Amino acid sequence: MKTIYETKGTCSKAIELDVDDATGIINSVQFVGGCPGNTIGVAQLVRGRKVEDVISQLEGIRCGMKPTSCPDQLAQALKQAIA
Repeated sequence: MKTIYETKGTCSKAIELDVDDATGIINSVQFVGGCPGNTIGVAQLVRGRKVEDVISQLEGIRCGMKPTSCPDQLAQALKQAIA
């Protein structure tokens, strides 16, 4: 299933996701905006992993004094995708 999540409180503006509905495996992630090195790195690290595992590892990560981060927003996007 392909979805687009509009991020909140981060430099990135959106996250494009492709998750296999049958297996819960992340096929691809692409951040729109944000720090390219970090967002590309995060996207490559989560490809091929189970949604639940990625959510548990990334949820709650903060960026400096911000209450969220691009990884945290990815966790929120994944939670919405499987809801």
